[in-house]
Amino acid sequence: MAKIIDRFLLFVFSLAAIVAVCFLLLSAFAIVPYDWTTRFWRDVYFEIDTAVVFITVCIVVLLIGIRLFYISVRTGQAQAPSIDQRSDYGDIRISMETVENLALRAASRTRGVKDLRARVRVSGAGLEITIRTIVDGEASIPAITEEMQSAVKSHVEEITGIPVASVSVFVANVSQTTPTFKSRVE
Repeated sequence: MAKIIDRFLLFVFSLAAIVAVCFLLLSAFAIVPYDWTTRFWRDVYFEIDTAVVFITVCIVVLLIGIRLFYISVRTGQAQAPSIDQRSDYGDIRISMETVENLALRAASRTRGVKDLRARVRVSGAGLEITIRTIVDGEASIPAITEEMQSAVKSHVEEITGIPVASVSVFVANVSQTTPTFKSRVE
């Protein structure tokens, strides 16, 4: 959620900076009439309504700028996404990438599959693993996917000790193997 807010703030800040720079450039090249520029600054100085709006907008843009500056200079505190567990001896952190690789290793042992990809999500019931694959089309797809689901679930649970809530398999395509013809030269 914080990333979405920061992206929105970056958008607003960029938009305000673009508008301000365009106004200043147009004024510098005398495209904006001198009377408009002096009238605007006179209103900022002497009209309380204009001054309040101008000051409010400037403070908001300044705060957004400070926030974005802070984000850009802070040290990398973000850690790789992981699953945290506690044991009698201390904490255990297993990265999501580790679980994905375990799932891929188990899925690759299934005959008739190619081009595997895995995604892991953590839910209240356990891990939700999604496997995307291409099959060779030589065997039954339901049999292949059921074998793969069982293998992935048992392998990940055995190695990590984390319960697997579901293993979803998405068969993206059937591999296209074109027969190769070899010509004989006599």
